[in-house]
This record gives sequence, C-alpha cells and structure tokens, in this order.
Amino acid sequence: MTLGDIPLAANETITVTPLKNKPLGCTVTLPQYCGNDPSKLNEIDHIKLYEAVLTYLVVVIPGMNKFSPQSQYNLTRSFDQSLPQKDTSKISYGHDHKILANEKSILKRDLITIKEQPEVHVLGNGEWNNPIYGNETINLKHPTHFTFHKNTLPKEKCFNVPEGEIPWTRFYRWHIDSALYKLYPPLITTLLGLKVPSKNKKQLVKYGDEESNELLVQQAATCFVSGAKAFDLLSEKDKEIVLNSKVMYAPHPYIYISNCKATNEGLTMVSEKKELALNELPPWEEQHIMKLPLVWTNPVTKKHHLQVHGCCVYKLFLSDGTILELEEARKTIYQWMKPAIAPKNVYAHEWSNGELCIFYNRGVWHSVSGQFDEGETRLCHQCNIASNDVPKTVE
Repeated sequence: MTLGDIPLAANETITVTPLKNKPLGCTVTLPQYCGNDPSKLNEIDHIKLYEAVLTYLVVVIPGMNKFSPQSQYNLTRSFDQSLPQKDTSKISYGHDHKILANEKSILKRDLITIKEQPEVHVLGNGEWNNPIYGNETINLKHPTHFTFHKNTLPKEKCFNVPEGEIPWTRFYRWHIDSALYKLYPPLITTLLGLKVPSKNKKQLVKYGDEESNELLVQQAATCFVSGAKAFDLLSEKDKEIVLNSKVMYAPHPYIYISNCKATNEGLTMVSEKKELALNELPPWEEQHIMKLPLVWTNPVTKKHHLQVHGCCVYKLFLSDGTILELEEARKTIYQWMKPAIAPKNVYAHEWSNGELCIFYNRGVWHSVSGQFDEGETRLCHQCNIASNDVPKTVE
C-alpha cells in the first residue's frame, strides 16, 4: 500500500516521529477525529499507520489508558487483509487455546484473557480484580529467566538489592509471536501497557556471553531487535545461505521444549536431550508442521528480515540440500542471531502508563526482561491474530 501527496492539516492526520538515537521505532500522534482510538482511523490514516509500523517496526502511541479490548482487537485485525472480513468466527488468536492450556506448555501463563474479547490476553505481575477478567481475582506472574534459563544469575543480585545498587536481569526469551504449528505467524502484535514500573526503576541486563555485554533498561522493559538488521549483519556467504534455506519447527514446539532450558541470552535452547519424544506430545499431523523460510521480505521497505524463533527450531534445511538436525540447527541459528542483539542494536522500550506499542511481528524479534520484588505490579493487554498469509522471501 502506498499514499499519494494528500494535503491535510496536522490535527486531521496522523503524525509520525522517528525515535531519536534509537535503532528502530517511532511515535505516532493521532488526529482529533478518531477520538483517541486508532481502530477508527480513516482509510488514508490507516495506510499511513500501516506503513509506519512496517517501516519503523515499533510504533508507540501514548495516552491510550482507555483503549478498550474490543478496539485493540479491531485495530490488530485491521492490519491483516488475509483475515476473513465477515465471518469472524474463523479468526483465531495466534496460539491454539487448547494447546496453550496444556499443563506442559511454557506459555500456559498467557492463558488469562478478556472474557468478552478472548483474542486479547492479560500479562503482567501481581493480583488484579476487574470484571473483564472474570469474577475472581487473577494472579499474574511476570516470566523471568530463573524458570527458563540453564544458568541463572545470583538471586541476591536480582531481588531486594541494597539501596543504590541496580538489580541484574536477563532477556527472558527472544521470539516472534507464533504458535509455529498449524497457525501462521501474526503480522502485527499490539501491546498496551496499563500499569508499568517507573522509568526511574532500572535493571541491568547481563548477557552472560564471552563479550560480557550489558544493557541498562527500565524494569521489565520490552526489548526489540530488527530482523532486517540481523540479516544485514550476516556475512555475504551466510546471506546467500539463509535466503534459500528453511527452518522446521517441532510439532507443538512450546510443549516439545518444556523440559529444556535456554542459553544465557535467551536466543535458543541448550541441547541436553531433554526434549519430549514426538509421541509424548498432544496429537499432531505432519501437514501442520511449520517449515518456513528463514528470511521474510518486508512488503513496504522490501528489506529482507531474518525471522526465526531460535528456541523452537527443530531442523534446518539448507540451500545445498544439507539437513541440520536439532543440536547443529540450534548452534547455527545462535551464530546467525547473536550479532543482532548487541546492546547498540536493541531498542529497550521504556514504558509509561497508557502507552500502546504496535509492532511488526514479521520484522522484529522481541523479549521481555526483568523481575519484580514482592508486591510490585505490572499490567498489560496483548493481542495478536494468526494470519492466513504464508511468510515469504521475495528476491
């Protein structure tokens, strides 16, 4: 989609402002006519917003405290033309609800939804009582590396640290939002920060890598990196390989890896032969196993993005016919992904209450960070919708 030169007053159209001194991202100011609801933008402004998301990869809209779950769903859905426009019963959240609810799934914490808009999920930390979540108080738990990583940081450096010290933390898991089985990855994810920590509360991401990399972030910052940057950082030889190769994901991958632990940076899993056997998984069919290109082409910028979920990789099918099995596939993916998360390449979004982040799920990887002391809270509404459009590489 493209736009012509349409003369409109500033308050009658959206304003896009690139973030300064950041590797990606922009802010958007909404026009008055939409009543602070981006799902009600006219066609011209919706196209501008779509182009901003795919160009800058993360769009931040402040002052969205009253953005309703229904509007969040409508906005998220509006970006994907492959979805049914009339029969909404065929529209699905990005993960199968029954598989998400499986006791072994590492995503089971994401099960709490808005009852009247189940495509919108509730994330955060602490106890919350709101009729839109149901009749009972819900207890949210922020995911931390302590439950997911093979090697963890000293807890005394992370929790209840002495005044004046900055707690240490880790990236939890770098990923794209996707079931990676049966359902194709969503185009867009919307994330609404309703109650977030103060910008003054800082934590120090310790990569635990050979370079001893560190990144100072807001407590529980959501971190993003560009898949296009990841592709650009590859050698010319590796670019040629990834452009013509595919990744296969395990059936029900978040259950398959439920006994495994992640690497220090949250890029992939440590190979210890702890994966579930395929016959231990919920029923699955060969036809629904995801075998996707490693590179997805951005339809607006035409840039190539290395888009891969390193924790769920099962096999790599390289351009020369070589098939890399699980352990070698993980090692190779790790080598390709690692340069992209260098501190200078990470946009760690510092939240304010009421901010809406719209990000191009087929163009970035993202990870939550941080942990909370007793009594600290966070509340977010998240929405993504499985697409009917197959990711593709366009030469």
